[in-house]
Amino acid sequence: MNIGVVGAGSWGTALADLLARIGHQVTLWAYEADLVGKMRTTRENDLFLPDISLHEELEFTNSLADVVQGRELVLLVSPSQLMRRVVRELLPHLEDGRVLVSAAKGIENDSLMTMSQVIEEELAAAGRKAPLAFLSGPSFAREVAGGLPTAVVAAAEDTAVAELVQKVFSGERFRVYTNTDVIGIEFGGALKNVMALAAGIADGLGFGSNTRAALITRGLSEMTRLGVAAGARRETFAGLAGMGDLVLTCTGDLSRNRTVGLELGRGRSLKDILAGMNMVAEGVKTTISTHQLAAKLNVSAPITEQVYKIIEEGKDPRQAVTDLLQRSLKSEI
Repeated sequence: MNIGVVGAGSWGTALADLLARIGHQVTLWAYEADLVGKMRTTRENDLFLPDISLHEELEFTNSLADVVQGRELVLLVSPSQLMRRVVRELLPHLEDGRVLVSAAKGIENDSLMTMSQVIEEELAAAGRKAPLAFLSGPSFAREVAGGLPTAVVAAAEDTAVAELVQKVFSGERFRVYTNTDVIGIEFGGALKNVMALAAGIADGLGFGSNTRAALITRGLSEMTRLGVAAGARRETFAGLAGMGDLVLTCTGDLSRNRTVGLELGRGRSLKDILAGMNMVAEGVKTTISTHQLAAKLNVSAPITEQVYKIIEEGKDPRQAVTDLLQRSLKSEI
């Protein structure tokens, strides 16, 4: 297929390279014009995915019109808080019937919308329609770019669209499953980042494997409650976009959200941590949205609440963990 990839962060670059290696004709869009020039010359994204050689057939552009026009499929890998603006700017160049796939994981601040809701709202406002799908699951960009075996899930309300995306992205070491529970897949991908912040904080405080296991397990329970209240299917959270991605981001050293939590637990300020990062830690913004969404849905979300108080109110992380453990006793189920 002829594919345009919008967003040259580590994940967008890794997916563009993957698609090129599979054999598709792929153009990658980056906001930074100088980065586009460097990638053309060096075949490397030294800003977001250094030391990875990009496929020789992969092309690059700084023009949204170029990356969208004439493409059969457009992959959106912008940070979740920028998704609305990016979609609005590219829609005038998008031809009818082209498939849109989002690989962003987050919940928009203020509107509390998932990426599917954001994209659908922008399409409706422009009087446009497009087949939509959403890619999620446990997948560090560097490992995908390195060709390490990975399994993810493509979700779409239309099974045929999910199966199309499955075929497009599946390769020798990249396996794609399908699912029709779009909300469940999106909630899993977004909320696991909040739990990764919590796991990182606990690790930064010097707590052990017991603590991490408890946070992962109770975090999955919290994610499931919130997702089901929003209309998702419970069983989705036992899959790749739920438990799979949660385990990865709460334990892997390549997890940006766990890294932010780790530094918070060690006593650094959030401002200083974020100032030293090139890439986006989606969990920071998503924590704010999830905290508000839990209140709106009247769902208990104690881990999210404590992470919110740490990053937004400056609460002492050690006290936050103590408050979690000292909540009133209850049944597990």
